[in-house]
Amino acid sequence: MTLRLGDEAPNFKAMTTEGEIDFHEWGGDSWVVFFSHPADFTPVCTTEIGRAANLSDEFKKRNAKRIVLSVDPIEDHHEWVKDVEETQNAKMDYPIIADEDREIANMYDMIHPKADDTATVRSVFVIDPDKKIRLTLTYPPAIGRNFDEILRVIDALQLSDDYDIATPVDWTKGEKVVVKPSIDTETAKEQFGDVEELRPYLRLTPDPSTK
Repeated sequence: MTLRLGDEAPNFKAMTTEGEIDFHEWGGDSWVVFFSHPADFTPVCTTEIGRAANLSDEFKKRNAKRIVLSVDPIEDHHEWVKDVEETQNAKMDYPIIADEDREIANMYDMIHPKADDTATVRSVFVIDPDKKIRLTLTYPPAIGRNFDEILRVIDALQLSDDYDIATPVDWTKGEKVVVKPSIDTETAKEQFGDVEELRPYLRLTPDPSTK
């Protein structure tokens, strides 16, 4: 199944390390970061699980929940959590989905045969409170994710939803943003105040959330 930006994230029921969930009900009115791992007890995955746990406060600031999938059994997940907490100095506060039959992995196209016939690659889905997929990232199995980038993207998505702006290259919260081409300069000045016109099509304005 090919999922595209703007599609509704498929719903499912699954057993997790925090009990059985209905995915849409569990997400509620929060943003969701849903990511997958090739297998339990693997080194790169362990560092990622721990990093996402240690960033708990940052995700909460953004009203974002985390949930992770692996195709191993729930018993292995519980044992793996112990290793994550011990080796990464982390406290797990989000669930790991057990997907032994790979039903969810296939639903979200997380298995790429050219990388591995059975294990999930490192997929990331950022899903908004309306259950729409807003971002997808796919890393090869050997490459660890950058959670700072995932947080940055959530900031940009939330800001663009609130203020109808775009964000330039390498943007981080508080930096100047881009006025969309669909908004003329006079309207932009009325809407945002200060507008810096580098070219008629390239205009910057201060981050409106900081005013």
